[in-house]
Amino acid sequence: MPQDPMDFEWSYWIEWGRERILWLLAGHLLVSQMSRLLVEKYKPWCLMVYGMAACWLLLGIKGFAVILLHAAISFAVAQFQLSLLTWLCSLVLLSTLRIPAVEETKRKWYDTENEYYLLLFTVSVRCLFCTSFSLEYCWHAPTQKSSHSFPWMLAYVFYYPTFHNGPLMNFDEFSKQMRRQEAFSVKTNLSILIVGIIRIFFWWCLAELMIHLMYIHALYSSALPLESASYWALG
Repeated sequence: MPQDPMDFEWSYWIEWGRERILWLLAGHLLVSQMSRLLVEKYKPWCLMVYGMAACWLLLGIKGFAVILLHAAISFAVAQFQLSLLTWLCSLVLLSTLRIPAVEETKRKWYDTENEYYLLLFTVSVRCLFCTSFSLEYCWHAPTQKSSHSFPWMLAYVFYYPTFHNGPLMNFDEFSKQMRRQEAFSVKTNLSILIVGIIRIFFWWCLAELMIHLMYIHALYSSALPLESASYWALG
């Protein structure tokens, strides 16, 4: 059965995944395991450098600079320790994505629309991470501020598995997992990897099945089939 051709987002991410993102995620896994084995104390910084390099590779120096600038502005505003100011800063940064002149400038950085859309998706999700870090910086007591430094913010913002489209993990949870030291076990790590791959494969197959059988996007893009269907069919 043919695939629903109207599902742009799924086709878009599958194409990017096959070309580069899947390989970059594999690279992240390799760096993570090697740093845990050899330099566990510096694991957050190894992953930060890898995430920055991956961002630079996919989005170019200008895309990388935009994300770095957003993080720097968010961190600077967080120093006032006012939640309302943090929210206003985040909304202003997001609104810059819809300024026509800024949009045209960013489009000129790339050869294709897909590359521009990747920047758009990534900056939007990074804004959520910057907001999370800044809010937690505002809420914590002065004695807890040492773990909320700018380098830690960069490690959080450029963490590659959540880089392009999430999911969102708040900074406290991220910091806790990064600081937790565990004994290296090939058997345990291999079993976690295998279970993770099986889970991803299962949900990918389910999504593909839905696209080939349910035609959700094609249906809601055309009102006529919906108007002619019964309430039971719509349900």
